[in-house]
Amino acid sequence: MRALLAAALLLAGCASLDPYARPPIAEHLLRTDAVGECARRFARVDAAVDAAGRRDAAAPRIAGFPYLRIDRLSALLRPAATDDAAWTAWRDRLSELDRAARTYELADAALAEADTEALAACRARLAAEDAARRHELAAAARVPDDYSTVQRALGLYPLTKLGFAAGVRRWQQQVQADFATPLAQLPVAGTLTRYAPRAPLLLSQGQVRADGVDALGLPRLEAATVEALFSRHAPVLEVDTVDERDRIGRLRWSDGGRRVVVDTAQPVAYARLTFARFAGRMVPQLVYTFWFPGRPPKWRLDPLAGHLDGLIWRVTLDAEWLQPLVYDSIHPCGCYHLFFPTARVRARPQPIAGEGRWDETLFAPQMAPTLRDGERIALRIAAGSHDLQRVFVVPEPLSADHPYTLRDEDMLRALPWPDERDPRGLRSAFGPDGLIAGSQRLERFFFWPMGIASAGAMRQWGRHATAF
Repeated sequence: MRALLAAALLLAGCASLDPYARPPIAEHLLRTDAVGECARRFARVDAAVDAAGRRDAAAPRIAGFPYLRIDRLSALLRPAATDDAAWTAWRDRLSELDRAARTYELADAALAEADTEALAACRARLAAEDAARRHELAAAARVPDDYSTVQRALGLYPLTKLGFAAGVRRWQQQVQADFATPLAQLPVAGTLTRYAPRAPLLLSQGQVRADGVDALGLPRLEAATVEALFSRHAPVLEVDTVDERDRIGRLRWSDGGRRVVVDTAQPVAYARLTFARFAGRMVPQLVYTFWFPGRPPKWRLDPLAGHLDGLIWRVTLDAEWLQPLVYDSIHPCGCYHLFFPTARVRARPQPIAGEGRWDETLFAPQMAPTLRDGERIALRIAAGSHDLQRVFVVPEPLSADHPYTLRDEDMLRALPWPDERDPRGLRSAFGPDGLIAGSQRLERFFFWPMGIASAGAMRQWGRHATAF
């Protein structure tokens, strides 16, 4: 046990290493030329960002290369960077991740916005200086997995996981029973309220397709194509509504900037385009996130209840004709991951080889319905828990109690912040840990041995730990 704890603490220390403590940036900081000044400029800005508590958690800085950042998609693309063109495209992705993150970090009026252009010039200078250090960059470009080895060691994970695995199996059995219930017989605690994407809808615009692939194998998609895809595949929500906590809306700062709330007067779906590897090819994914004001308690000390709740719906498309292959859903806490494969794919044997008998595996309680012309996917959502209960189809044109608007999910990284000293101020909905403050659940006191920080809290995209 003592050796296990020592190893866990060592790993934790490595994970939190100062990104300026490793070469080549550690060497650059000692130089007296323009490269050294650029390294020190980044270090000064990062110190100010951390002091202000404004670190953006979407993509961590790369140790030794803190002017670059890495996310899960970029880490997945690294093996594709085998020639000069692909390597340049991959490194440009890391540079763009840093540029975007610093744009949001510097949006706080307390930081020097004038540094943005200087940082861009310094980023290019440092990248040119480190151009020959490909092996070091590739080795350092790793994304933490959001599981704590220390927590698992202290929580006796090899033993406690057995009980949690049994709990997951019981939950899966209950979900299977719910999905086996005919749609018309699902219980309704309040009133079924329907939300549909706001017009114009682009379902009837005809086929769209990708224009080949780029140097990293990513499908090339024109902006108009992306817009059409998001409109075409935006789902209809049918929500069992008991009270205000069962209504979707936009996130905003409230109470003088002390907490994030949901404004249900403005129904919104936050949209994000990403990619995944499927059958050896990179394919596009459309991500829609819907936010609810909260999850009400079923009893006085319900460990799952708390402020804010939501549902994420993802559509995985094929690489060429951009038609659905698989749908999946999850809550913003990283919980309750469900898959809905179309008839165009087949399941692999479970459990997947090499992932162990305790892996939760791909859980698919229902096949996705086949969409015909003039139809759209609809989601039945339970009251209170906001659990997904069924995936079905509805005809166009859509009828809805409330239309919702599609918005870029990155807006949540810079929400208007009500500060009397500077009404122009912006603040991310997410903290430096990638969590929304105030959304924590009592379940964190029970689930911590699984290694997940604040299990049940609402998380930023890219920071979801999806399996116990």
